[in-house]
Amino acid sequence: MDQNLLFALVGFAFVSTATPGPNNMMLLASGVNFGVTRTVPHLLGISLGLGAMVVAVGLGVTTLFARWPLLEELLKWLSLGYMIWLAAKIARSGRPEAKAAGAKPMTFLQAAAFQWVNPKAWAMALGALSAYAAGVGGSAVVALTFIVVGLPVIFLWAAMGQGLRGYLADERRLRIFNWTMAALLVLSMLPVVFH
Repeated sequence: MDQNLLFALVGFAFVSTATPGPNNMMLLASGVNFGVTRTVPHLLGISLGLGAMVVAVGLGVTTLFARWPLLEELLKWLSLGYMIWLAAKIARSGRPEAKAAGAKPMTFLQAAAFQWVNPKAWAMALGALSAYAAGVGGSAVVALTFIVVGLPVIFLWAAMGQGLRGYLADERRLRIFNWTMAALLVLSMLPVVFH
């Protein structure tokens, strides 16, 4: 990949991982509710899961959708159902001190698997592969770029959440925050549902 194209890819990876979407809304909420340290597996799952998805898509997973359109439709509705379930979990989250009793942040595997039902992750992968990649080697470069550029960027979302913990120590503010994050997560699915 030539240097100008790589520079453009880095910019694409930065902007697409920095902007709000399902992953960043969940990281912000996890930072508030669990802190950055307990959110690290979630962060790594997003980053490495997206990288693996980019490679798999680059190797031809999208040809399955072309061959079996029902598979893509099924994935869309599974995504919506999963997002609603996650939104309900976020909306019902309590104060950080109450978390010790049973609530847990998303695990590495859950976050990695989530990329396959995340419409923004699909848009990022398909957009980057169509614009910047050629062949298997190109897919690997795109995946590595998303991991290297994206991980520190998404870390900031969890850190912002942790930074809000003091402000959100008030039960009412935390409830409003969690319901807002839940609503934004569901709203992020509207373009997929009405596509």
